[in-house]
Amino acid sequence: MTRKIIFDTDPGQDDAIAILAALGSPELDILGIVAVAGNVPLHLAETNARRIVELAGRSDIPVHAGAERPFLRPLVTAEHVHGETGLDGPDLPPPSTPLQGGHGVDFIIDTVRAHEPKSVTIAALGPLTNVALALLKAPDIAERLQGIVLMGGAYFEVGNVTPTAEFNIYVDPEAAASVFASGVDLTVLPLDATHGMHSTLPRIEAFRALGTKSGAAVAAMLSFSQTYDLQKFGWDGAPLHDPCVTAYLVRPEIFEGRRVNIEVETGSALTRGMTVADYWGVTDRPKNAFFVRSGDADAFYALLTERVARLP
Repeated sequence: MTRKIIFDTDPGQDDAIAILAALGSPELDILGIVAVAGNVPLHLAETNARRIVELAGRSDIPVHAGAERPFLRPLVTAEHVHGETGLDGPDLPPPSTPLQGGHGVDFIIDTVRAHEPKSVTIAALGPLTNVALALLKAPDIAERLQGIVLMGGAYFEVGNVTPTAEFNIYVDPEAAASVFASGVDLTVLPLDATHGMHSTLPRIEAFRALGTKSGAAVAAMLSFSQTYDLQKFGWDGAPLHDPCVTAYLVRPEIFEGRRVNIEVETGSALTRGMTVADYWGVTDRPKNAFFVRSGDADAFYALLTERVARLP
């Protein structure tokens, strides 16, 4: 039985690899992709989403544009990490697949309402602006969703854009706080898990060795990511974040974690966007999310390589 997925994303090389791996996974039925401003401004995010579906030979997947700015704050982007286009590395042509009409938030609402209750999952790879807007505009979808699986936040690994905050949550902490308070079943893939997924040179070469356009593109994306992250971390490979969402949807047994309470800091200038996880249960705050702390990196990369291998 396939799991119905809406991707909400701000591509980003790691977003692109997450979507490609999902398109190569028969367990997942991708209903559509909604772009959000984050790694790059909205016009680049939606363009990149269309480039990805064309690369995979899946122009039938509808792509919608969502929110172009966070709830209350100026947009913070990450071209210093992802390059000017957000997908620097591979040489992908401009997309010919048209952007769908209508706002991406309305697509989320209409799609969730059109399917059986508890049958649609949102896979959130960027700031949570669109997801929060959908839940606020249509509160009824909170009970209809099967869940939200998101890459965002950190606790033991603290932050990657500030000393205390992970990028996706930092960009729109008010939206994130709203989603975490929504009552939807949440699974969180934070830096605590993703920082263990190093794109070592042998793992990159395994994608290149597939001999396909998709494999070559993934290898080029990962090679580009090394230029920033290896200088920052000094590891044997750059960490790979968003594909952890796809891997969890397909093979949750790769990961380990526990249900905890997570609250998002919105008031402090020093810790804006921090995800405060009550990992040890020292408060009586209700457990609102499954917090993934670690994963098997070898199994993770083997899965991604095998799924990308199914694409053109």
